[in-house]
Amino acid sequence: MPDLNIRVHGFAGRITLSRPQALNAMSYDMCMAIDTILHLWKQEEQVKLVIIDAEGDKAFCAGGDIAELYDTGTKGDFAYGRTFWRDEYRMNAMLADYPKPVVSFMQGFTMGGGVGIGCHGSHRVVDDSSRIAMPECGIGLVPDVGGSYLLARAPGNLGAYLGTTAARMDPGDAIHAGFADHYIPRAKWDDLIQMLEASGDAAYVASHAETPPQGSMHPHLATIDRLFAAPALSAVVADLQADDSDFARDTLKALGRNSPLSMACAIETIHRLRTGPLTIRAALELEYRFTFRAMEDGDFLEGIRAAIIDKDRNPNWQFANQPVPESAITKMLAPLGADTLTFDT
Repeated sequence: MPDLNIRVHGFAGRITLSRPQALNAMSYDMCMAIDTILHLWKQEEQVKLVIIDAEGDKAFCAGGDIAELYDTGTKGDFAYGRTFWRDEYRMNAMLADYPKPVVSFMQGFTMGGGVGIGCHGSHRVVDDSSRIAMPECGIGLVPDVGGSYLLARAPGNLGAYLGTTAARMDPGDAIHAGFADHYIPRAKWDDLIQMLEASGDAAYVASHAETPPQGSMHPHLATIDRLFAAPALSAVVADLQADDSDFARDTLKALGRNSPLSMACAIETIHRLRTGPLTIRAALELEYRFTFRAMEDGDFLEGIRAAIIDKDRNPNWQFANQPVPESAITKMLAPLGADTLTFDT
């Protein structure tokens, strides 16, 4: 398909995202093509490892292609979005549990759906241009595609901060937070890929890695741990309001742009994962509870309208300027019964 270049070179299965004009945004068809080839390569003896990269300099993958989700959702068709998310999450789980090394090269923006493609593999490479983020709360979703799993595993309370503010991680931040493994300057990537293709040995990735630059968030990590310690959005906001610092004021401003319902559910999701079974599949199943309801009961359609359709950047969020009721959080994250996400594909 034109948006993907899938082939086998030497001992490497190659998946290259090839729609740089759209920042390599992930469509449903791209997702399913990746799912199909990953299943096939499991059984292909020649394929010793998988390499996922992308064309262009601006983005590895800036997210999911949400135009079709909005179009169907505003017509009352919630089934398309539910199917998209269900199948995407199954593919994310397969990547995380893949029996062969998966090496991802993430230049530029890696956000949302791009995290699901690039940040669950065994060898995750970033360079100076890399900017990784989970911006879903800004469009009325929660950090998904397994992002909540990564956020729950992040050191201290960094995950709650990243998930609610949509803060962008530079390469040093991404490695510290657990979204990437290796810092390798972009000029080395072509030679490394050729070695991987020729050898099928993922150990070459670590041998090319350099010490990453210190992340821009490093000076604020202790403050983040203190201000995001509470397991509920209302308490986090209260702690930020009580803190007389530029960082707290800037953080409150960032939170003010996002859906209160989404942020409250994001914090609750991370809290549940950190106190319960912390696995990629548990995270995806919990995320799907929210996204299944996101069009009908959440802020997703309004978030897309404000950000993408009308571009007025003025969403009319539920629970704006008020505490999110516990009942609303419980409703969005309640078990789905017969619609529960399963991983039998």
